[in-house]
Amino acid sequence: MIVTKYWKVDQGIGTEIGGDLAEAALLLRSGETVAFPTETVYGLGADATNTAAVERIFSAKGRPSDNPLIVHIADVEQLSCLILSNRVTEDHRQLMGVFWPGPLTIVLPVKTGGISPLVTAGLKTVGVRIPDHPVALQLLREAGLPIAAPSANSSGRPSPTLASHVRDDLDGLIGGIVDGGATGVGVESTVIELVAGELYILRPGGVTAEQLQSALPAIRIHEPEREEVQDSETPRAPGMKYTHYAPKGFMHIVQGGDLETVTEWIQKDIDAAKARGESTGILTFEERASRYHADLVIACGSLSQPETIAQDLYAALRQFDQEGVQYIAAEGCPETGIGRAIMNRLRKAAGHRLVRV
Repeated sequence: MIVTKYWKVDQGIGTEIGGDLAEAALLLRSGETVAFPTETVYGLGADATNTAAVERIFSAKGRPSDNPLIVHIADVEQLSCLILSNRVTEDHRQLMGVFWPGPLTIVLPVKTGGISPLVTAGLKTVGVRIPDHPVALQLLREAGLPIAAPSANSSGRPSPTLASHVRDDLDGLIGGIVDGGATGVGVESTVIELVAGELYILRPGGVTAEQLQSALPAIRIHEPEREEVQDSETPRAPGMKYTHYAPKGFMHIVQGGDLETVTEWIQKDIDAAKARGESTGILTFEERASRYHADLVIACGSLSQPETIAQDLYAALRQFDQEGVQYIAAEGCPETGIGRAIMNRLRKAAGHRLVRV
């Protein structure tokens, strides 16, 4: 078992790197794994050029080896070491200029020998982004390396938005944890790929389709046609294969056009589970929480401010586990803006069990 180092770092660190971040960067350069905050979720980082280091990510998380990793860099100059620069188009540069730093991962042709083949899971492309978080950026600058970093959780579990979530899953399995407080966006980055002058969203996330269209008004944007890939396929981006974000209890999503019908159906469903002797939970929103009765009712943000739902989602799923809830009914939200990413995560967390009433 590894002794996991722990550093508490103020997000307002300014331009001077502290001793704690310098120590964390040294661990990364030595081939160890370090969890750190980004504006989306906490990532589990390792040197993307070091195969042994990348193997430690997969081992600690229990992550399938055919699930590619996103590479985090501190500035666009680092791209030349990772990707085929002659394949970067004006549309790529426009997206980088608008959304970097930020929660947008761009899939690009990988340069042979630029990074460990484990990062790409055998693909000829790699997803890259610059995180918009002061602690992450300082750590990346100090490390001076491209850092492969999936979410810092056990594979399949809800992603961590607090350092305590990382400790719950990975303490004793990784080299260190940088605690920079709560993350901001709450769901992972949007993953996109430009093909033949058209933009494909491989995973919805912190940058919405509407924002992408605004940045590239002339381009055609393709939303994901399906959220799952077959067992024989290698996913083109993280989060497209395997169970993700799931609480330990059974969960399904309930949606419908009429609020009263949805509320009544969920309460009857929960009452039936209670009668079977199961501990029960309801995942809803601030506007509706008072309508429900269960062992645990969680108001996950506000429908009037869907970004708050994204911020609270993973912590809510983890709270059901902390309270030992066995049966969960979750309300769906409108799939506009960041609601697409929220529902993408909810469907995966529920194993695509969806009830329409």
